[in-house]
Amino acid sequence: MLYREAGQFRSTYAEDQQIFPIRQDRIAMALLLLVAFVAVPLFGDQYWLSAIITPFLIFALATLGLNILTGYAGQLSLGTAAFMGIGAFMAYNAMLRIPHMPIVGAFIVGGLCAAAVGVVFGLPSLRIKGFYLAVATLACQFFVLWALNRVGWFSNYSSSGVITAQRMDVFGYPVDTPATKYLLTLAVVALMALAAKNLMRSETGRAFMAIRDMDVAASVIGIPMMKTKLLAFAISSFYCGVAGALYAFSYLGTVEPEAFVLDLSFRVLFMMIIGGAGSILGSFLGAGFITLFPIFLNLASKRLENALGMEIPHALISNTEAIIFGALIIFFLIVEPYGLARLWQITKEKLRLWPFPH
Repeated sequence: MLYREAGQFRSTYAEDQQIFPIRQDRIAMALLLLVAFVAVPLFGDQYWLSAIITPFLIFALATLGLNILTGYAGQLSLGTAAFMGIGAFMAYNAMLRIPHMPIVGAFIVGGLCAAAVGVVFGLPSLRIKGFYLAVATLACQFFVLWALNRVGWFSNYSSSGVITAQRMDVFGYPVDTPATKYLLTLAVVALMALAAKNLMRSETGRAFMAIRDMDVAASVIGIPMMKTKLLAFAISSFYCGVAGALYAFSYLGTVEPEAFVLDLSFRVLFMMIIGGAGSILGSFLGAGFITLFPIFLNLASKRLENALGMEIPHALISNTEAIIFGALIIFFLIVEPYGLARLWQITKEKLRLWPFPH
C-alpha cells in the first residue's frame, strides 16, 4: 500500500512524461542521491570507497555505454575494453600535451577520441550484423591494444609502458583522496546516466530501439540506417571512453594497456546480461552484482574455512566464482533475458497491486 499512485494526478503531457512519474520513485531517488553524495563519503572507509564503490560506478558507466549499443540499438560489440583504453590514454595525453587542460575536459577529449574510433569500427555494421559484427569489434580490441603497445606516442615513449596518471584538480581543488575521487566519479556517472535516460526517451532512442527490433521495418518507415547505427556506436564509445578515463585516473592511478584486455570486455558484457539488456537500471544492477559477488564469495569461503577448520585453496574459490558466473549467465539468458532489471520491475508491479490478488 506504500507503493501506489492512487491520488496522484497528472494534468499535462510534461507531468505524464516524467522520468519518475510516481511520487514514491522520486522520493526514493532523492534519498538515494543524498546518501550517495553525503553519507557515503562521510562514513565510508578507504577500502570501500577505493576498492568497491568507485570501480562499481566506473563499471556501471561502461556497462551503460555497451547497453546503449547492444541493449538499445541491437549492435553486438566485444570491443568495450578497447574504447575504454582509448579514453584512458587520450585523457592522459590531453593532460600532458594541452596546457592547463582541466581533468573534466581531458575526460571529454578521451570520450570524443573513443567515439571517433567507434564510428570507424562501426562502419561494418552497415553490412553485417550479429556474430559477424561481434568479430569485427573483436578485431578493434586486438588492434587498439597493439597500437597502444607499439606506438610510443600514446605512452609518452615510456620504457615500461606503465604510466602514472596525472594529479587531478577540479576548479582548483585537488582530487587526491578516496572520498574526492569517489565524488568526482559519482558526479560524472550520475550526469551521464541522466543524459542516457533522456536520450532513450527521445526520437534518437526510439530510432535505436526500432533498428534493434526490426531494422528492415525501421528503414521502411524512414529511419536512416547509416546515421543511426554510427550514432549508436559514437555515443556508446563516448561513454566507454569516459569510463576508461575514470578507470585509469580515479581507480588504478596508472595508464597501462594491460588494464584493458579482452577479459574486461567480456566482464562488461556479463554485467549487461545479468543486469538486463536495454535498461539503464540494469547497467547498475549488473555492475553491482559482479563487483560485490566476489567479495561475498570470499567472505563465505572464510566462514566455511572457520567451520571446517581447514584452508580452502584460492584456485578453488576462483574456479567456483567462474562456474557460478557462467551458470548465472545461462540462467538469465534462458529464464529471464532482461535480467535483474526485469525482476525489479516485476517486484514493483506486484507492490502496486498488493494486497489485492494478481
